[in-house]
Amino acid sequence: MRLDHIIAELRATLIALAIGAVGAALGWALSFPLFVLTGPALLVSVVGIIGPALRITPLVRDGAFLVLGIGIGAGVTPQAGQLLLDLPLAAVGILLMLVAIIWLSRVLLVRGFGFDRRSAVLAGSPGHLSYVLGLGISFDLDTTRVTVVQAVRLLALTFLVPFAALAMGVTVDAGALVSGAPMSGVHLAALAVASLLFGLILERMRVPAPFLLGGLFCSSATHVMNLTPGTLPPALAWPAFLILGTLIGSRFTSITVRELGQSLMAGLGSTLIALICAGAAAVIVAPLIDVPLIHVLVAFAPGGLETMIAMGAVLGANPGFVAACHVARLFMLTVLVPLMLGKARDQRPNASRS
Repeated sequence: MRLDHIIAELRATLIALAIGAVGAALGWALSFPLFVLTGPALLVSVVGIIGPALRITPLVRDGAFLVLGIGIGAGVTPQAGQLLLDLPLAAVGILLMLVAIIWLSRVLLVRGFGFDRRSAVLAGSPGHLSYVLGLGISFDLDTTRVTVVQAVRLLALTFLVPFAALAMGVTVDAGALVSGAPMSGVHLAALAVASLLFGLILERMRVPAPFLLGGLFCSSATHVMNLTPGTLPPALAWPAFLILGTLIGSRFTSITVRELGQSLMAGLGSTLIALICAGAAAVIVAPLIDVPLIHVLVAFAPGGLETMIAMGAVLGANPGFVAACHVARLFMLTVLVPLMLGKARDQRPNASRS
């Protein structure tokens, strides 16, 4: 990579993060829940639509994910692993939820907004955006509308889940992922190296969010064995959340105001369906596995993998359980979306592609 390209990427990242920091300050002033995440997501998305392109360089993105993973894993205890025994039952709930979301969203987008059936399946898919867009390109579908609907879903759920937690009486604290005495510098450095190496292995295996999961798994293992006692220092947690919020908002960079206006209501409608289905599934599954409803909801909510795992940690949910549920959702979608695409052939030869 050329030096001038690296400098340009870093400059663009610093501009985006500066705007994200302003968004965090506004979120704090307006008492947003998890303001260091939701504030940047909102402001950066608005600036990205009406102003210059905003982006985060992959190096900074992966570094933030690594830090978040380590911080989330610091909340794992030997007793916390017991919840993973409930994963098979949760997986059944997730699968039924995904089928309902995709089918109902397809009906809404086709009948209410003129999507062709295959584009509606992709737009209604609750997650796995890069995979979904790749399928859309291979089928020569309208990926712009799909992107808008998916971006609206990610941004809306970033806001709705914290407010839902507040409505349920849960304290949302963005100050640190886990409270307590911070890890020593030696332990933190050793854990960072191990997490990076494991993240690189997961990346080669094409596992989603490899550096987040690398940090999460390594930190969880070393904390369960009490090899790295302590929590992630807030001085690292806050910037990581800021980067994540800025990254969420930057998804709107390539969307024009006209494109957003055409598909905004479709995105909100699809998001509402996803949230209702996730809520219904959580209400059914939570008492069966004896887990607080808000914890199951954040594990089922079809938002961004990294965002939901980080948000679950802030809400006090079991990090391993939340991560496993979201990874299971993505792997299920890998199989489910092509199957539902095959069943969604248009009956009309000249279906809408606008």
